Amino acid sequence: MTDRTVADNRLLHGGDYNPDQWLDYPEILKDDLRLMKLAKANTFTLGVFAWSALEPTEGKFQFDWLDERIDSIHQMGGKVILATPSGARPAWMSKKYPEVLRTSENRTKMLHGGRHNHCFSSPIYREKVAIINRKLAERYGNHPALLMWHISNEYSGDCHCELCQDNFRKWLKTKYESLDKLNHAWWGPFWSHTITDWSEIESPSSIGESMVHGLNLDWKRFVTDQTIDFYKHEIVPLREISPTIPITTNFMADTHDLIPFQSLNYSEFAKYVDIVSWDCYPAWHNDWEETKDLASKVGFINDLYRSLKQQPFLIMECTPSGVNWHDVNKTKRPGMHLLSSMQFVAHGSDSVLYFQWRKSRGSSEKFHGAVVDHDNSESNRVFQDVSSVGEALEKIGEVQGTQKQAKVAIVYDWENNWALNDAQGFSNATKQYPQTLQKHYHSFWKKDVSVDIVTLNQELTSYDLVIAPMLYMMSNETISKLENYVANGGTLVSSYISGLVNETDLAYLSGWPTSLKRIFGMGVNETDTLYPKDRNGLTYNGKQYEIKDYCTILENEEAEVLGTYMEDFYQGTPAVVKNSYGNGKAYFIGARTEQAFLDDFYEDIQKEINLQVENKIVHEDGVSVQRRESDEHCYLFVMNFTEQQQLITVKEPLFDLLTEETKQEKVELLPYEVMVLRKEK
Repeated sequence: MTDRTVADNRLLHGGDYNPDQWLDYPEILKDDLRLMKLAKANTFTLGVFAWSALEPTEGKFQFDWLDERIDSIHQMGGKVILATPSGARPAWMSKKYPEVLRTSENRTKMLHGGRHNHCFSSPIYREKVAIINRKLAERYGNHPALLMWHISNEYSGDCHCELCQDNFRKWLKTKYESLDKLNHAWWGPFWSHTITDWSEIESPSSIGESMVHGLNLDWKRFVTDQTIDFYKHEIVPLREISPTIPITTNFMADTHDLIPFQSLNYSEFAKYVDIVSWDCYPAWHNDWEETKDLASKVGFINDLYRSLKQQPFLIMECTPSGVNWHDVNKTKRPGMHLLSSMQFVAHGSDSVLYFQWRKSRGSSEKFHGAVVDHDNSESNRVFQDVSSVGEALEKIGEVQGTQKQAKVAIVYDWENNWALNDAQGFSNATKQYPQTLQKHYHSFWKKDVSVDIVTLNQELTSYDLVIAPMLYMMSNETISKLENYVANGGTLVSSYISGLVNETDLAYLSGWPTSLKRIFGMGVNETDTLYPKDRNGLTYNGKQYEIKDYCTILENEEAEVLGTYMEDFYQGTPAVVKNSYGNGKAYFIGARTEQAFLDDFYEDIQKEINLQVENKIVHEDGVSVQRRESDEHCYLFVMNFTEQQQLITVKEPLFDLLTEETKQEKVELLPYEVMVLRKEK
């Protein structure tokens, strides 16, 4: 926990506000304040892309417009999240100092345009960022409206210029100390890739199609460290001048499958922010999955980002309607905005903030969803939906700052996914590490069991059950951590494609690591990769389940066999095993199964370890119940993620904060409807 927290006892509602786009329209700026009150919005992020308005020419600063907006928001009782503008440079800088422009992996210097195409190594860019950030801190660091600093915007991407190449080599020298150690870690003799001088090292490029997996992995690690280093450079004047104001930067998710963002290791980045925030844009109402399945994925990422610091997080961006960059930009159906907003809060968010407050008039975001449309009307459906969310957040304001408690953890590791995706084996189309974890998570989400999504640098001892599927890359340190967890009484679940390589992506010799054999009571002989149309079967507890994609052929030593394969040359051999180790138990799932197996398997484990869930709500599939807790109360968010009316049972009288009515016994929940019930402890 950090000692820098958001100094506001409200749930935050508002979002990205770009008055710099409307300085020639004073009537619009005036009307924004009226509309903010109608929308019950209380918090606004300013300055994200405003560098050209703040410093229109080099060294000439203009803050009057920002002074007026911040003061006006303060006078209406609102708060400001003030951004540093490094996410998009002014054109004068690109022209005068071309070194600030990023170089692509194909060694081509980018042109001015777009955003996030700056070089993190550039001394000039760092100098200019330090100047503007200090100016902002000196002017607004003690302003009573300032709630938080928002550093840059959605950090991403890498640069391959000579400055970055030199920094990469320095990073490698620090890590490996000698070329002998580096060559061993990268398995240099492969294809005659032995490095004889540090200057021979180049970052990976699609032109060279690097097959040195250790190099690829280290480059991704370097990019994360370099991005964090740039972020740390940005916050120096802010910490110096406004040490009590919390700092964040907005994390992301990859959008189509809604999995964690892959380009940066957020488990490392989270160590340096006071509050985790992220930008969430699910493709609601799509044509490839049911709403309840997408809702489960949203829950997974919410729980991952909440678990990074084990404290409430913030939704820094979402849309009240649609976006402009999905393949199909479908707008939210009636009821979905309130439901999806309440889901954020249910999983630990203390905010619902939007991109954007007002639709841009031109350029790429002129049709991106916003609170205020081009018609400037408070009567249209979207504005009314936003106002309803603002009203709801005021009604449930007592939830702010409360926590979620979990006895189940799923391990997610960014570096593991990098290494697995790079591995030239198995099947490129079906590796799907984060998607697989989401399927394990779904078994608990549908049963209203709270889950933390943890990383390998977090403690495991507080959890009754730890699930670590497809942990392809395991260091000896990780193996020891899992072994100690089980030996001291924990219950561990792992799966196929686990424990095959070490932290530099070198295969373990002498077969599966001895420590893993001890934990699970079995060894791994080989992994059979199936074609998309191939199927096998699994027998477990007298039932049969479908298998696809992967089957691990196990060598059982002392484990109890719980399930066996039904077909192929390994028919009748173990597919699922359980082993007692020390004071705990370890389970290994050898194959990728249908969801029904995971549901039944985890239900059995919960019974075995006596993992009780106090559930006061009885419901069908598609309704999710999430809990947040204070010392005095438990808050139950009851959410219908189906397009059908659901009849639920409330086992004891509970007060609904949204309708201000007591709910009990049989209650009808309309499609996309949500209740927030308060229970006394």
